Amino acid sequence: MSTHDHGAPAAHQTGAIEAVEEAVARAGHVILHTAEIAFALPEPAPSRWHRAGVGPRGERIFDVLSGIVLLLFVAGWSWSIAMARSGEGSGDVTEATASIGASLTDPDAPTAAFMTDAMLNALTPLRGTSGKLRATVEQPGAPVDTARADGADIRVASGADTGTAVAPTRPGIWNVLVKVGAALRPVTDFNLITLHPFDEKQRGRIGGYFIGSWPGEKNRNPRAGYAHPSGFIEVTPENQDVQVSEHFRLRDFLTHDQQNVWPKYLVLEMKLVDKLELVLADLESRGYDVSGVHVMSGFRTPQYNVSGGDPRGRAALSRHMYGDASDIFIDDDHDGQMDDLNHDRRINIRDAQVILAAVDRVERDHPELVGGAGVYVAGGGHGPFIHIDTRGFRARWVGTGDD
Repeated sequence: MSTHDHGAPAAHQTGAIEAVEEAVARAGHVILHTAEIAFALPEPAPSRWHRAGVGPRGERIFDVLSGIVLLLFVAGWSWSIAMARSGEGSGDVTEATASIGASLTDPDAPTAAFMTDAMLNALTPLRGTSGKLRATVEQPGAPVDTARADGADIRVASGADTGTAVAPTRPGIWNVLVKVGAALRPVTDFNLITLHPFDEKQRGRIGGYFIGSWPGEKNRNPRAGYAHPSGFIEVTPENQDVQVSEHFRLRDFLTHDQQNVWPKYLVLEMKLVDKLELVLADLESRGYDVSGVHVMSGFRTPQYNVSGGDPRGRAALSRHMYGDASDIFIDDDHDGQMDDLNHDRRINIRDAQVILAAVDRVERDHPELVGGAGVYVAGGGHGPFIHIDTRGFRARWVGTGDD
C-alpha cells in the first residue's frame, strides 16, 4: 500500500511551484510574441469571418484574445494543482486533496477515461448483486477487500488515514477513493461505514438512546442467525440522509421511537438492501414505477419490538431486530398507502402479492438471498404491505396485523 508522501522537503514543494510559474511565464511570452507576429502579417484572403462582417484585423484580434483566455485557464488550473501538491496556500487543502492533486500531475497516471472504467470495475463487488449499493459496512480497523480488476484498489479517505486499505478505527461514515497506479480518484456516490462495537451498549443503552437486549444475548451458543449484532451504525441529523443504495437512505431504516433522541443507533445488513434493490429492479423491468418505495418498518430495537407502537402480531424473534428485514410498499402517488399495482381499482393484499411475485423471481435467480416474505392486509392505520427478509431459508405467510 502506497500513500501520498507528506514528508517531502519544503524545498521540493517550492520547486514544484516555481516550475509551474516558469512554465506559465514561458507560455505567456509565446502568446504575446504570436500576437505581435499576427498583427504584423499581411491581410489574408477573405474568409467566413469577412463574409459575416468581421474584418481581417478583427479576426486576428479575436484569435489572440481566445489564446490569452485559454492561457489564463491553464495558468489557474496549474496553480491549483501546484497548491494541492505542496499543501501550501489555502488552509482548507486536505490530505485527500493533496494526494489527488499529486496524482493528477504524475506522468504515470492513467487517463481520465481509463480511470472512470477502472473505478466502475473496482467498485462492482462492493455495489452488490444489484449494482445499486452506495455503502459498505465494516468493523473499525478491519481490512477492506481491495483486490480488484485492472489493478485498481479501494482506499479510504479519513484524515491522516488517507489512502489506507483498512477501515478507520473510529466509528463513522468515510469517503472512498480508487487508486490505479499513481492515480487516485474520489468516488462521489459511495461510502464506507464503520460501526460502534456491540459492547458499547451498557444496561440496554448507548448514551441516551434506549436499545434493550436481544433474546438470549448472553447465550454463548445462540440459534443460528439469532446471535446479537456485531455493532451499530450511528445516525445523526447530519448523516441521516446518506444514501445506502439508489432508493434507500439511512433514516429509512430507523426505529420509529425516541424521536428527539440523537444520535440514534441502527443495525442494517447490506444484504437486505441489495435484495430490496433487486426486487425494485424486477418490478421496474415490468413497467412499474418504483420511485415511491416506502419503508414502513426497518430495524426495530428489541425494546421497541416488545413494547413500542402496536406490538400485536410481532414475532418475539422478529428479523427486524437483526437488521435484515423490512416492511415496504410502493406509494408513487404519495397518499401514504400502497398503490393499485394490479390495476383492479382496489387497494388490497393483491397489490402486495405483485411485489411478492418479484421476490420469488429474485430468490429463484439469487438463492444466496433467500428469506422470508409475508403479505399483509390493511389495518391499524396502514394499508397493505409486504415483509421481506434475508433469514437464509424460504418462508412465506399471510398476515393480518403488524409484522
